[in-house]
Amino acid sequence: MLKDAATAVRERAYAPYSNFKVGAALRDAAGAVHVGCNVENVAYPEGTCAEAGAIAAMVAAGQTRFTEAFVIADSPQPVPPCGGCRQKLAEFAAPGAKVTLATTSGLIFETTVADLLPGSFGRAHMEASGG
Repeated sequence: MLKDAATAVRERAYAPYSNFKVGAALRDAAGAVHVGCNVENVAYPEGTCAEAGAIAAMVAAGQTRFTEAFVIADSPQPVPPCGGCRQKLAEFAAPGAKVTLATTSGLIFETTVADLLPGSFGRAHMEASGG
């Protein structure tokens, strides 16, 4: 189900500059699926990654935790999320959240959010030290 959702939304990506379309799907803690695709902008750093779009859709639907993610792109090898998206995924991932990275030709790499971003910066780092 996540694979189908990510594959379908990838086709709607707006990538006129790179022609590198990415689709992402998240399953939230309640079981609902949320999707996102990359959206480029001629002012390059202003684009949005597929993972960020899926997270935004999940939050807009009232959920803040996902248990599984699926990301697909047309590339020779499965494409890992960029550094910023790794941090975004870590913010909303349930403990042990699975991430499947895939290519349109069928290659699959399965990992976890924790393995994608070891030693991640989290909420606990923001807590006052009590001084």
